[in-house]
Parts: sequence; structure tokens; C-alpha cells
Amino acid sequence: MFNRLLAMAAATLLTASPTLASEPFIIVQSTTSTANSGLYDHLLPMFRSKTGIEVRVVAVGTGQAIKNAQNCDGDVLLVHAESAEETFVSEGYGTLRTDLMYNDFVFVGPKDDPAGLAELSGVEAALNAIAQAQAPFASRGDDSGTHKKETTLWRSAGVDPTEASGQWYRETGSGMGATLNVAVGMGAYTMTDRATWIAFGNKGDHRIVLEGVSELFNQYGVVPVNPERCPNVKGAPAQTFVNWLISSEGQEAIAAYRREGQQLFFPNAD
Repeated sequence: MFNRLLAMAAATLLTASPTLASEPFIIVQSTTSTANSGLYDHLLPMFRSKTGIEVRVVAVGTGQAIKNAQNCDGDVLLVHAESAEETFVSEGYGTLRTDLMYNDFVFVGPKDDPAGLAELSGVEAALNAIAQAQAPFASRGDDSGTHKKETTLWRSAGVDPTEASGQWYRETGSGMGATLNVAVGMGAYTMTDRATWIAFGNKGDHRIVLEGVSELFNQYGVVPVNPERCPNVKGAPAQTFVNWLISSEGQEAIAAYRREGQQLFFPNAD
């Protein structure tokens, strides 16, 4: 009797909600920066209206997003660490990497700018000034695209900040929003993508202290996960999503997204 009731309930649910089992969806493994910016809230309703395909976003650091996609836990990868993306493809996990859009990184810090970054013209000088002043610096420390970029910049500056880990160099192991909260709370410098900074609501007296230099360029790429490597991947709808993002319609939608009157991402798909 109990089993019969369960069967009847399941049949009723499926009859009442015919799209429950049939509604197509894909999973995008992505970065916290694109999610925190609100970009997906802008793009995904347009895509679903056009195609009927729902996109579910898993927003984590780039390193974790790549690991998730390697574990076949996603249909599309959208991150910002080009060399890691190319490795993802060369190892057979993705089919083709395409440039999608770009913005830039900025350094933010307290209003009084104790290391004097606003008076400097380059990243190398800025990082050396922070290290020499032992000014607090909050790092994501999470293998994200932002963290990978930050690590590269410290290395180019000839500084190993991890020697001061737990002292003036603080690794949060968290996303960009949480790391910004830490930086504001402790009066520390940090590096963030511009889109997250514009969308961030708890700026306190922090401000941009370094921007507009070539080393801070921030490229995003998009990669369909390879169905030959991951048989569970929804290859056709995943490719439909990628094709839309890099089409003129998708690129125009990316360019149109603004917060506080500012364009957050600049499309550059070939």
C-alpha cells in the first residue's frame, strides 16, 4: 500500500510539473568574480529566453573550477587563468578555449595609503613598497585566477610574501568578496578584479591606489568540457551556450552590462 502511494505521488508530481524532468540545463564552472559582479544575472535570462536552456553556475576560484570540470562536474568552464585553461584543453578535458572578455585588476588600500602606492607608477614598485613597509596585505590564497595573477606579480617583483605569512601578509583562503571584507576590516591592501570592486558594497574608506598598467590586464576565457573525456557532459547545449556568448548578440550583451554607470567587462571573442 505504501509503495502504491509513493508511486501515485510521483506520478502526480510529474503530471503537475511536466518541465521538472524535461527542462534542459547545463552547469558552468566559473569564477567568483563573474558571479559577484552580477554579470550572470544579466546574461542568463537572455540566453534562456532565446534557447530554453537553463544555466546553473558554480562560482568558485579558478583553480577549484578547473578541478571540478576535470572531475566532470560541469559542462562549460569560464575562468580567467589563460595558461591553466590551455593546459585543461591540451590534457583533453576541454575541446577549445576561446577568449571571451577582459577587464583589469586594481590594487585597493586604505585612504591614508601607508605604503604610498598612489605615488608609484608600476606594480613591481608597489609590491616592493608594501613589503618594505610591512603594510598589511590580504591575499585570496585560494589558487583562484586572481591569486595566480597576484603570485606571478610578486615573483616578478622579486618578493616572496609567504615568508611573512600570518604577519603582514594574510592569506584568507576565500573568495574576492570575503577577501575585500578582510582587507577593509584590517586596513590592508589587496588586489581585486575591477568588476568585483565596483560591485562591492562595503568599501569603507578604501580606494583604488594603483590601476591602469599593462601588468594588470585580466583576460577571461570559455571552454566547453570534452564529452569524450566526460560522457555525462551535455555537449550540444553546452556548445550552444558558448556559441551564444561569443556571437555578436552575446558580446553585445556583455558590453551592455554596467554597475554604477561603469562597464565591467569588455568583449573580445574572435
